[in-house]
This record gives sequence, structure tokens and C-alpha cells, in this order.
Amino acid sequence: MNWNQLISNCRLGQEHRHPERHDDRTEFKRDYDRLIFSAPFRRLQNKTQVFPLPGSVFVHNRLTHSLEVASVGMSLGNDVYQQLTSRYGNSLSPLVAEIGQIVATACLAHDMGNPPFGHSGEKAIQTFFTEGKGRYLQQKVSASFWDDITHFEGNANAFRLLTHQFQGRRPGGFVMTYSTLASIVKYPYSSSLAGKKGKFGFFNSEAETYQHIAEELGIIRFSGECRVDSVEFAAATGDTIAVKNPKEATDAVANSTLYTLNSKLRFARHPLVYLVEAADDICYEIMDMEDAHKLKILSFKDTTELMLGFFEEDVQQRILQRIKDEQLTDENEQIQYLRACVIGKLENECVRTFMDNEQAILAGTFEGSLIDHIAPLQREAYQRCTKISKIYIYRSKPVLDVELSGYHIMATLMELMIEAIEHPERYYSQQLIGRVSSQYDIESPDLENRLMAVIDYISGMTDVYALDVYQKICGISLPIV
Repeated sequence: MNWNQLISNCRLGQEHRHPERHDDRTEFKRDYDRLIFSAPFRRLQNKTQVFPLPGSVFVHNRLTHSLEVASVGMSLGNDVYQQLTSRYGNSLSPLVAEIGQIVATACLAHDMGNPPFGHSGEKAIQTFFTEGKGRYLQQKVSASFWDDITHFEGNANAFRLLTHQFQGRRPGGFVMTYSTLASIVKYPYSSSLAGKKGKFGFFNSEAETYQHIAEELGIIRFSGECRVDSVEFAAATGDTIAVKNPKEATDAVANSTLYTLNSKLRFARHPLVYLVEAADDICYEIMDMEDAHKLKILSFKDTTELMLGFFEEDVQQRILQRIKDEQLTDENEQIQYLRACVIGKLENECVRTFMDNEQAILAGTFEGSLIDHIAPLQREAYQRCTKISKIYIYRSKPVLDVELSGYHIMATLMELMIEAIEHPERYYSQQLIGRVSSQYDIESPDLENRLMAVIDYISGMTDVYALDVYQKICGISLPIV
């Protein structure tokens, strides 16, 4: 892959108008503005990041998180560009100067596809079809569509949200630039290759769109080579094993050996995905520490030690002396200062790691995230924070309560809405369908379109709106009471 092809300001759905563009803003700045002023982005203010909403202590929601990730992403992109100009000079296209803006825009979009209640919302949608009352639908839909809905994933949903032509909308969805769209696809393959972790970057319904973007940008398409753990996996995905004889196939599977899978789309990541991912990794881990301190889940002493752990001893002393010199006596202010120092250090480490591995990234051979490859001191400090988060934050009672409640709310909405589209002639079904926005193809003659319309509708809700709809349709609250 090469930078001059990877950075394109051509817009999805308006390729024919590309030569006509004239504006003081760059196309990538237009992308950024388009998202900032969009309704799906605004709705992030009422979507849970980690801790319950709302509360007496203001902690992060999806909106504030996305804005902070975009800020870090802008710094990462700009710093990488400076390094690239030192390395390649005038051979770079002028558009490459915009990678900071592209990364920032992709950071704004990275959580836009998340359903209400975060991961518990994702699981509620998935398990409705795999464990709940929707299991019978497998016999009524295609295998590829079943892969999509049983692996429902916020990352893939973000790509759909930005590219799908909903009812009454223009072709190309948000009509974003190719490079911005490619930069949000963290897992550049379809649901058919999601595997055990269930992660993928685009639904099969958007596979052709991503393929077109990838080909235009020169993103490497792999031949289909993939490691799998069982014959059952290959059979379930409808793939074939390219081996010389049956025994070789058996040995390959038994040893989880690399072999060829046909017909499934799998690409290398666009290089800027690594910067978007790094900005997200930095913000959610470090900001969760700050939020946990504010909520008194972590003590001031423990939070301070975790954040100072990112630095050598002499640097720690300088930071503590600076806090003293600046007369920061408030504990929250001290934690905020430490947090800023940690983010700055991690940002520098990720830029260095990106540039050290640039050729592997461009060749599609780099494995893992940038955070996985930073200097040992910072990597070990980050891993300590991750371990503490899992024990004391993500499994804390307030967080678990939201997940349990959110799962039940989402599962109930899925059950009632799916029943409504399966039996639209019923009175109650008509009442429910009448609540759905006209942009969703809820009355399509095609069952798969109707099912996806329900998922689009429910996944687009905020936590507050999902709770409100749940209470109303279950008769728990009435507008007149």
C-alpha cells in the first residue's frame, strides 16, 4: 500500500461530482463537520460509556469519550504526518497532510454504531437470535444474513450507518470520503469470518461497498488465508479447504494450520485504523481511571500510583514537583494533571511505534495494536490499568446493574418488534410499527430487510429513549400519569 493512494478525498455516492468540489474547507474537514452536526452523533450524549447515566458526578458518556478520542487522534495523525514528511519529503501527495483531520473524524465515528447499553446491548441483539425466541428465524433467512445478525457488532454497524442508503436518504449514506470510511473499519472482514471473538468490520450487506472503497485506495486483499480451529467452523462459514488430500485437511485442522478459505472478503487494515484504535485505547483506559477516582471506586493513592507507573523514577519526581510548584492541592486536579501527562506519553509512544513499523503496516503484516508494541515500561503500566479496570470498574455493581437492566430492555424490545414485523396484520403490531421512523424499511416485503430495519431502529436508540420506549410499550409508564 502507498500513502498517495491511501489518502483520497473522493466521496462515496458522489464520485461523479468529485471534480466539481470547491470550498475553503478541505473534504476531510467537511467530513468532520458533517458528523459533529449529525443526529446520530448527538445521540451519543445519552449512551453509556462505562458508568451509569445520569449521576451527581459527571463521568464520561459516548459523546464526551468520542470528542476526547478525536482530540488525541488529531495529535497522533499530525505527529505521524510530520514524521512521514521527514521520511518521504515532497514525494507525498498534499492530501497526506490531512491525516490528522481524517483520524479525528474517524474517531468521532468509531462509536456511532453502538447500540444502547454498550456491550450488553450488542449481546442482547445477538442472543435474541442464538438463544432467544428468534432462533426459528434461521430457517427463514440466508446464511450470510444469519451471520450478520447473530454476530451483531457496533463497529460494523457504524460502517452501515455511514454508508447505507436509508429510506428518503441519498445514495452513499453520509457521503463520506473513502479514506475516512476506511479508517473506521477496525476489523476489515465480514461477519462470516468473525470467529470466536465475534468481531468484524462490515455486514455482508455492506461488503460490496467496503470492497469498492478498499480497491480504490489500494488496500491489500488477502487471498483468503486464515487460521481456524475446527472443521465445524469451516463448514459453518461455507468455506472450502485448499489442500491436496483429505489427510492433509485433517492434519491442518488438527494443528490449526494456515490454509486457504475461499470466497470470503478479508483485507489488511487501512494504516490510519491503527491511529484511531490507539486514540481509543489511550482514552478509554486512562479516562476510566479518572472516572473511577471521581466515583471513589479507586482511591487517590491507587490512582496516583497507576498513573505514575507510566514514567521512569526521575520523571515521576519531576511530575510531582511540578504539581507542587503549580500549587495543585485539589486531588481531582492532581489526577487530571497526571492523566494529561500519561496521555501525552502514550501518544508519543504510539507515534514512535507506528513509524518504527510503518513498512509492516503498509505491507499488511503488522499484528496487534500499537499499544501492544510500545516500550515495555509503558506497556506494563497500561496492562496494570487494564487489570485493575476489569476487577474494580467493569465488574463493579453500578456497571453490572446497568448491563443487566440494559440487556433485559433490549431483549424485550427485540422480541416485541420482531413479533410485530412477523405478524403485521395484528392490531398491536400495527401500533408498534407506527412508532418506527420512516427512514427504516420496516414494511418491506422482504423479511431480511424488515429484520434489519428493526435492528437499525433499536440500535440507534439512546439509553434513555430505549428505557422510555420499553416502559411505555410494557405499560409501566403513561404520558398522562
